[in-house]
Amino acid sequence: MELLPRSPAEFGSARYWDRFFRQRGQRSFEWYGAFPELCPVLHKYVRPRDKVLVVGCGNSELSEQMYDVGMCEDITNIDISDAVIRQMRERSASTRPRMSYLLMDMLHMDFPDGHFQVVLDKGTLDALLTDEEEATLAKVDQMFAEISRVLQVGGRYLCVSLAQAHVLKKAVEYFSQEGWVVRVHQVASSGDKQQFVLPVFVYVMTKFRKIPGSAAQILEICPEEQDKPMRVESTEQLVAAVKDRQHYALLCSQISKTPCREQVSLDLCDKESGKPRYTLHVVDSPSVKPSRDNHFAIFIIPQGRETEWLFGTEEGRRQLAASAGFGRLLTVALHREQHYEGMAGIQAELSGKVMELAPLGLPARHQVPFLSVGGDIGVRAVRHCDSSPLSGEFVVEDVKGEGTCYFRRLIFLQNRNVVQSEARLLAPTPLPGQKKRRKDKKKSSPAEPPGAIDKSYLCCEHHKAMVAGLCLLGGPDTLPGELAVLVVGLGGGSLPLFVHDYFSQARVAVVEIDPSMLEVATRWFGFSQGERMQVHVSDGLDYVAKLAAEAPAQYDAVMFDVDSKDLTVGMSCPPPAFVEKPFLQKVKTILKPEGLFVLNLVCRDSQLKEAVLATLRAVFPLLYARRIQGEVNEILFCRPGPAGRCDPAELGQRARALEGALRQPGRPWDSSYVLADMLQAVHIL
Repeated sequence: MELLPRSPAEFGSARYWDRFFRQRGQRSFEWYGAFPELCPVLHKYVRPRDKVLVVGCGNSELSEQMYDVGMCEDITNIDISDAVIRQMRERSASTRPRMSYLLMDMLHMDFPDGHFQVVLDKGTLDALLTDEEEATLAKVDQMFAEISRVLQVGGRYLCVSLAQAHVLKKAVEYFSQEGWVVRVHQVASSGDKQQFVLPVFVYVMTKFRKIPGSAAQILEICPEEQDKPMRVESTEQLVAAVKDRQHYALLCSQISKTPCREQVSLDLCDKESGKPRYTLHVVDSPSVKPSRDNHFAIFIIPQGRETEWLFGTEEGRRQLAASAGFGRLLTVALHREQHYEGMAGIQAELSGKVMELAPLGLPARHQVPFLSVGGDIGVRAVRHCDSSPLSGEFVVEDVKGEGTCYFRRLIFLQNRNVVQSEARLLAPTPLPGQKKRRKDKKKSSPAEPPGAIDKSYLCCEHHKAMVAGLCLLGGPDTLPGELAVLVVGLGGGSLPLFVHDYFSQARVAVVEIDPSMLEVATRWFGFSQGERMQVHVSDGLDYVAKLAAEAPAQYDAVMFDVDSKDLTVGMSCPPPAFVEKPFLQKVKTILKPEGLFVLNLVCRDSQLKEAVLATLRAVFPLLYARRIQGEVNEILFCRPGPAGRCDPAELGQRARALEGALRQPGRPWDSSYVLADMLQAVHIL
């Protein structure tokens, strides 16, 4: 039995609907949204004494159920199908005396002006607005005009819809331009993932008298999980917000039925501000054999540790999921702009939402475990927020690492998952004569991070490799003595500070384009200038070009650790202009004949990377490379001449000798930093 129309135009044909309802018989037909799901929204806008008009009623049970539960009894139902009107009259004649069914076209209604307080439409607008042809839009305008005419001022037009973009846009634009208040509710789903996938929405258009000359619009959206409406500024924003919820529903439906081949990422936003509050990654482990207790788990990443390899990369999260032993692991990263009430608060906040991302086959009423490192949500203290024209918005924050270690980080918010600079903080030491505080019997709050910078510790692995590469300077049996070093890119200042402090005869010049970074490094990362440390606020391209023209061959080492602000390029460090051949030739010019150019290269585009390496080889005859394990960074050591080629054994010997010279009595040294280890994987390109 064929019930579908031959063309969308038939949705507006009385003949089609007569045939449809005769063939369907007494079985009710619900477009979408059962009464239990719609009831919480309808209850807000339909009062018992309201006169209600249902347009395009069909044989839906919605009016009958509203009547039977006492929501409202004065209900008039209209439809263009004579067959369905006769059928519905027979169903309700003896049991619902105040409810009526009339054969009437909603485009030409016989009711007087302002006759109803509520007009209810369940799927009728969706059925009429099947395309955006001129004739269709004219019918919709006529429908809206008639609804507006029969509604009282203060009355509500409630439209149950799947909210296709063109349908929602048309309704919102029409009624907002008439001065009506427009609110869109998302209807809470039944939780049955086998039912209709797309979410159902109710447009609530409240009639106000149009104020001549006023262009003000009131547009709001109410997500299913909250009653408080969120104000939006334009029709486009409202349509986009609805589209986000539709995409989320499709995603939940898809991943509930099949395992994810690729990791799925999404943001859950704060109800008040609309800003991201949680970032979720869905990680499936096909190798894990399912059992009753290992279907699904939630892993809360401690604050400030979301950038670590284990939590911040696909491969890291894959290993985390496999080691946790769950078929599906949902990792949750917490955002720095948000406040959290501990693990229990997060669990209460997320419990309902994360179950929408559960895999198929999860046992009923299964208690999903929440996991974390050490059982807490970590510590993050934002010390400084600012912005600059060159770097954009940035923050300085203190975070707790493993054990009792604290770290200070500089984060550029345009790339918030990348730590720009990092320094370890020293544990506070008691003053002479000061007694240690006894442990309080009551549980203490999270410790306040210490403030002093540990200048002996290089947090970044690529900085450790860059320093280790300085052993290439000098001969196999001689250590670098007086060094002239140029560092392009200051950041928090850890790299030039370490070179300055541990190479006691080195003169370090730093070039930084952004004066804000010099202020940040000085105030928050313990950086200072002096006789052997000078900062030049300048564009590195211009500074090197000027040196090449005026003072060539003056540096023993030139180090580039400068990030690119252009996120559209597959290379985030350095900017492309810094690895173009004419500029690299200028870098070679300012190096001494036995000097060393050290480049931190971060390039995800394999073709671009090969092009950069080819350019480097064309300028520098001898090129060493050191890949940083678990990171995209690759450190390149470039020599201006072919002399000084070292095999791995000699590199190790030089590194051990250099480390011995740097590790002087009374000078702190991180025992985990072994220069020879940093050069083990170095190879010649």
